[in-house]
Amino acid sequence: MRDRSRALFERSKALIPGGVNSPVRAFGSVGGTPVFFREGRGARLVDVDGREYIDYVGSWGPLILGHAEPGVVAAVQAAAARGLSFGAPTELELEMAEVLTGALPSMEQVRLVSSGTEAVMSALRLARGFTGRSLLVKFEGCYHGHSDFLLVKAGSGALTFGHPTSAGVPPELVAKTLVLPYNDSAAVEETFRLHGADIAGVVLEPIAGNMNFVRPTPEFLRVLRDQCTRHGALLVFDEVMTGFRVGAKCAQGLFGITPDLTTLGKVIGGGMPVGAFGGRRDVMAKLAPLGPVYQAGTLSGNPVSVSAGLATLKRVLEPGFFERLGTATRSLVAGLVREAVAAGVAFSGDSEGGMFGLYFRATRPGTFAEVMQSDREAFNRFFHAMLDQGVYLAPSAYEAGFVSSAHAPADFEATFAAARKAFAVVRGG
Repeated sequence: MRDRSRALFERSKALIPGGVNSPVRAFGSVGGTPVFFREGRGARLVDVDGREYIDYVGSWGPLILGHAEPGVVAAVQAAAARGLSFGAPTELELEMAEVLTGALPSMEQVRLVSSGTEAVMSALRLARGFTGRSLLVKFEGCYHGHSDFLLVKAGSGALTFGHPTSAGVPPELVAKTLVLPYNDSAAVEETFRLHGADIAGVVLEPIAGNMNFVRPTPEFLRVLRDQCTRHGALLVFDEVMTGFRVGAKCAQGLFGITPDLTTLGKVIGGGMPVGAFGGRRDVMAKLAPLGPVYQAGTLSGNPVSVSAGLATLKRVLEPGFFERLGTATRSLVAGLVREAVAAGVAFSGDSEGGMFGLYFRATRPGTFAEVMQSDREAFNRFFHAMLDQGVYLAPSAYEAGFVSSAHAPADFEATFAAARKAFAVVRGG
């Protein structure tokens, strides 16, 4: 049924490690052969065998307007016609900085980079350089890119230092990273009691999206802000995924928490490779060429990528955009829960803006441990049943999903019809 995808995957495995250029694309979590796509329009993808799918991955979040949105494509074409890259300042970079700092009061200054990984890596180097401290705190289940010192898992207890989760990462590079449970306020307070004078920064996804969609509790965010302020550490919100995806002022605006530094990506590139980090003016003043913290990039602020991002943000920041998108996403999640209940399958869901989570457990998870209690095999059966009926979900039980403004009621109705059959497969499992 997907013969050409299978053939291309076999050819790819001979030349590309695992046949893919990013691991989750290999379908290793769900089994089977990854789908090779040739084009996308609006909410739909078409694979190399000519089959059409309703897409809820959206290139893992950036395509909030859908695939090949005409205004974004026109902006990219116009920018490319003027030149692909200059390695020098452009007015477009300034326009992007004005949009970002205008939307996020916490971001007094911003620097553009080329990826979310680069943004987080640079922001945490800056946190260390600004504070003169070396310890970092992250949370179990949160992913912040593949920088060496962030590829870390917790040790035997909540307050232990991390150990590498990837070969090629020396233990000493993660020895200064503490890993705590997400949504555990007591662990945060105890960690600052023990190590507060040495903590440079705390980094978290303000809504987790890489252990599926997991909300923070209000108390958890309040404790983080209070402890960082009290001990002189920097609070870093990794909004690479949530930035301009869950609201016009991102997750920090939704929750009323002001971070010291913010990292962005995905939506601000509109499908092109762009990242950014920014925050308080006194902190950003430590960056080269003003200060001693070095960061550079040949393609930072690339005019073609920034043009795509500006065209996307122009639409996203229009009044009412997120109200409409949030209503649509909630209706999708509610409809899927309704179908699961009718089928007698343990299932729950949650969403914010154009981001959602689906869980094969009776209640929504609030921690990494609860996420791990979800029925992974049930998800895998559901994923393949939906794929066979033309609905493309993230090929992992531990990834958030995404809705775009291009999704229409007819797409949701078709998704519900597919889910009705897929839940029957799960139940018959």
